[in-house]
Amino acid sequence: MSVAGRDEDGDRRNVSDAVGVLVLGACATWSLITAAAHDGRPEGVLLALLAVAAGYSAGRISGALLPVAAPCAAALTGLGLTVGLPHLAPGPEIVAPLGHAGATAALLTLATGAACCAAWSTRSTALRLLLRVLAAGIAVAAAALGSVSGLVTCTAVLLCSLAASRMSHRGPGLAGLALAATAVTGLVWAVAGSAVPEGLAASLRGQLTAHRIELWHDALRLAREDTALGVGPGRFGELSKTAAELLLPDGKPHSAPLQLAAEQGLVGVVLLAAAFGWLLYALWRSPRPTPVVLTAGAALTALAGIAAVGNALSFTMVSVGAGLLAGLATAHPIVDDPSAR
Repeated sequence: MSVAGRDEDGDRRNVSDAVGVLVLGACATWSLITAAAHDGRPEGVLLALLAVAAGYSAGRISGALLPVAAPCAAALTGLGLTVGLPHLAPGPEIVAPLGHAGATAALLTLATGAACCAAWSTRSTALRLLLRVLAAGIAVAAAALGSVSGLVTCTAVLLCSLAASRMSHRGPGLAGLALAATAVTGLVWAVAGSAVPEGLAASLRGQLTAHRIELWHDALRLAREDTALGVGPGRFGELSKTAAELLLPDGKPHSAPLQLAAEQGLVGVVLLAAAFGWLLYALWRSPRPTPVVLTAGAALTALAGIAAVGNALSFTMVSVGAGLLAGLATAHPIVDDPSAR
């Protein structure tokens, strides 16, 4: 690579990193402001932001040093955590916790994305095939664990990764992913506001459970009461009647955008969208090959969809995994050509 090329890549990384610092800093600052205004508890938000930042930093470092081994290890770790931690799997409980199933699907989705990124990063045909078999095996593991949503999202990420080889430009692909995340969020918002046709609402109620939709109704009601600042971080459980009636209450509305709207107002929702937009922007400016970028983008978009209808981002390991995958897909390998090896 020429000196001019290296300088250009360095400028791109500097710009995307600066944007990330500003966005995450704004998210942290706004959570403290809304907490001070309504005596809220911002610790959960701050911990999630710290987890994303730590995962992103670790991904950038490990991805630069070990561009194939690092995402492979991340995929195996995600699969091992999901299988090894019984509280994450849906399990045979009569009433499964609403958040655990989402966390299972999220970890398996990120693991699939990491395995596919590792496959695109290697030059060995045999190793690439083996890593794709690993990604398919993670989807099979999702089915074995009873995670239907995990099976769907893992399969979607695998198919998007295979299709990424046919795309010469990453911009349209990333724009499509952003549109997909916006569509899912819009549907969730419409369900919360009872703005969908009755037939579709009945179908969604059967899939999402009536309790979850009632939580969404409460979240939207609280958001309307104080559109500017919300009710304060961590206070949804105190003010939601539906949350108090659940057998396993956790004080969450089980939808990241609706939780931000209820607890941090409209600005909180805008900052959440900005954080996701920053990840896509960092991928767009990444020096990694387009298939790696689009694979990571597909996995993060699938995670955004899971978070829109669940409580996955409340699990620290999911936030760390999201940052880690983004860091791996935006890292610049120190050794990037055969002659340098």
